[in-house]
Amino acid sequence: MSAVPLVMGVVNVTPDSFSDGGRFLDPSVAIAHARQLLAAGADILDVGGESTRPGATRPLLADELDRVLPVIEALADDGATVSVDTMRAEVAEQAVAAGARIVNDVSGGLADPAILDVVARTGVTYVAMHWRAHSDRMQQLTSYDEQGGVVAAVRSELADRVAAIRAAGVADEQLVLDPGLGFAKLPHHNWELLRRLDVLADLGFPLLVGASRKTFLGRLLAEGDPAAGGGDGSPPRPVDQREAAGVALSALLAAGLGGAPVWCLRVHDVRAHRDALAVAAQWGSDGADRAVPVEHGSRGDA
Repeated sequence: MSAVPLVMGVVNVTPDSFSDGGRFLDPSVAIAHARQLLAAGADILDVGGESTRPGATRPLLADELDRVLPVIEALADDGATVSVDTMRAEVAEQAVAAGARIVNDVSGGLADPAILDVVARTGVTYVAMHWRAHSDRMQQLTSYDEQGGVVAAVRSELADRVAAIRAAGVADEQLVLDPGLGFAKLPHHNWELLRRLDVLADLGFPLLVGASRKTFLGRLLAEGDPAAGGGDGSPPRPVDQREAAGVALSALLAAGLGGAPVWCLRVHDVRAHRDALAVAAQWGSDGADRAVPVEHGSRGDA
C-alpha cells in the first residue's frame, strides 16, 4: 500500500461557499476554526476567499485580500502549512508573502496566467486543477463525448496545462494536479475520473482530490432509487448530510481506488476523514510511511 494521503482542511473565508458560506467570514472565527482543524489532524490548511460553487459571483480583489491575508498570516505564525485557494496572481503573491507555502489554483493558470510567474519566482508548491470556465458558466461545458470521454479529455487538458506551467518556469517538483471533481462535470464524470486516477497519475505528478460534500455525492444519496443516483428527479441529499459518503470515499481512495496513490485529500471534517484513513492504513498495513507535506521545490517543508 502507498503512503497515507495528506489531509487538507478547508477554511472558507467567504459569505457564499456551498458548504459553509458565511460561517467563517470573520477572520478571528476562521482562524479559530482552522486551529480546530489542525488539532483534528489536518496536515495543510487551505484558505480561500472566493467561492467556486456553481453560479458564484467573483469577489472584488480587495475583498478577497481582506478575507484571506489576516487568516494566512496568523496560521503561518502558528507554524501551520498554509495553502491559499485563489485564481488571482496578486492574491497568490501577497499570500505567499504572508506565509502561504502552497498555491491552490482551481483554474490551473487559465484565469490569470500571471499566477504562474508568481509560483515560478517564489518556488512554492502549485496545485493545478482541471478547469474550463468560471463558476457562472462552467456547467455549460460538460460535454466530453467528442474527446474520447471525460478521462481522456481531462488527461489531455491537464497535459496542456503542464506544458504551459513548465513554459512559465515552474519546476516539475513544485507541481500537483487535481482532476477537478464537480467543475464542468456531471455526476457520472466524477465517478469515471475517480475509477481511473491511474490515467491522470501517468502524467507523472502527485494528485490532490477534492470530493468533500460535493453535489455528485448528494446525487448518489438522493431520495428514491439509490442506483439512479438522483436520476429519478429527486433533489440531492443536503450538503450537511453528505459527510459519511465522503468519508467512505476517502477510505477507498487511500486503499487504492482508481489504481493510483493520492497525495492529498481536501476535506471539511478533518477528524472523520482522518479516522477513515487510519482504517485504510490498518487494512493494507505494510509498514509504509505516511506522506509528509512537501514544498516540491525543496522536497522539504511545505
